[in-house]
Amino acid sequence: MIRVLIFVAALGSGGLAAWISFAQDDAPVRVEQAPAIAQIAMSEVLVASAEIGQGRLLEETSMRWQPWPEVAVSAGFITRSSRPDAIETLAGSLVRSQFQESEPIRSEKLAPAGSGYMSALLPPGKRAVAVRVSAENTAGGFVLPNDRVDVVHTYTRPATGAEPPQSVSRAILRNIRVLAVDQSRNADPSSPQEVVVGRTATLELDIQQVEMITAAEASGALSLALRSAADRNEPKLAVKRREPTVGVYRDGKIEVVKVAPHTAGSPGRVRRSSP
Repeated sequence: MIRVLIFVAALGSGGLAAWISFAQDDAPVRVEQAPAIAQIAMSEVLVASAEIGQGRLLEETSMRWQPWPEVAVSAGFITRSSRPDAIETLAGSLVRSQFQESEPIRSEKLAPAGSGYMSALLPPGKRAVAVRVSAENTAGGFVLPNDRVDVVHTYTRPATGAEPPQSVSRAILRNIRVLAVDQSRNADPSSPQEVVVGRTATLELDIQQVEMITAAEASGALSLALRSAADRNEPKLAVKRREPTVGVYRDGKIEVVKVAPHTAGSPGRVRRSSP
């Protein structure tokens, strides 16, 4: 009798399990679809395949095309769609500013093939002028390429009346970049340099600064005052020239007058000043 009861219980349990299974299979299964992933539009941009130092010649093997999101493509980037032959045409160009690996190649950081080394490194509108220097007037030789300096002009003021001749110094240019010392030009500004005691320092100037420093060197001595690296973003100022004055003896008194600058085709003008 007990065996019969066990058999009936087992049979009922199996039937109940089968019924539950069939009931679940008949229930609809809700499947949620994953949201579609938006496709990002890509473009091929010319980049440096390895680090390229300043002053090096650009080679075909140092450039490659790399996929780049179109929304992140700057106007200065070189794309394959606009210049498919860029690798061939840019090979041989001079690198004006260092490229890091995978950095986009930009035309403004390159100089045409065959350009002179120093002229290729000069920004547009700038001139390179060499001035005579020594260890005494270059901060003991610690003025190095890529440093910033003030240019100090020292000259002898003639004797006037009872006053003897005097040596006068004043800063005529401020925050000027040193391009080279003698023939030394550091291609990598981040690498350390040894102290260089040179005979000439090449400065980066505009045309007005060239005229000023040439006249100053002809009339006296120039010294370079080394500036802090934190001053790089200060404006490059030219110290305003003082207006020349002339003493005029009139009616038994000396009257000081200012002489206006002479311009081509017009005589210098004299403005009267208080004595």
